[in-house]
Amino acid sequence: MPGTRKLGRTTAHRMLMLRGMVTYLLEHGEIKTTVTRAKEVRSLAEKMITIAKTQKPNKLAAYRKALAFITKEKVVEKLFETIAPAYENKTSGFTAIYKMGPRRGDGAEMAIVRLIGMPVVDTKAAKKAPAKKVEAPALDQQ
Repeated sequence: MPGTRKLGRTTAHRMLMLRGMVTYLLEHGEIKTTVTRAKEVRSLAEKMITIAKTQKPNKLAAYRKALAFITKEKVVEKLFETIAPAYENKTSGFTAIYKMGPRRGDGAEMAIVRLIGMPVVDTKAAKKAPAKKVEAPALDQQ
C-alpha cells in the first residue's frame, strides 16, 4: 500500500523530503535514491501526472492542486505543458524503477526512478560550460 512507509522521519519531514524528490524527478527526468524512497516517490509522481492529465474540465483547480505539492512553479508549468501531454494515451505506468545494487557506505539498496519516454536533463553538463579564454592586455613595448 503506497504512502505507509515512514522512512525513519516525522510526517512533516517525510512529506517535505518527498515533495522535493518529486519536484526534482519531474524537473530532471530521473532521480537516484534508495529503493524504499523510490517506491514512495513513484507513487506520488504518478499521482501528480494523473492530476495534470485529467485537468480538462477545470484546469485552474488541477494546476493549484499540483502547485500545492510541487515546490517550483516552473516544474508545474513543465508538468502541464510537456509531461502530461506525452502520456495522454497511457492510464498509468509513467515511471520506472531500476535497481542499481547496494550503496558503498551503508549497503542500502539503490535505485533510479525515471520518467518513461522523457529525456533526462543532465545538470552537470549544463553547469560546466566551457571557460572563455581571456586574453591578457597587450603591453606597450617602447
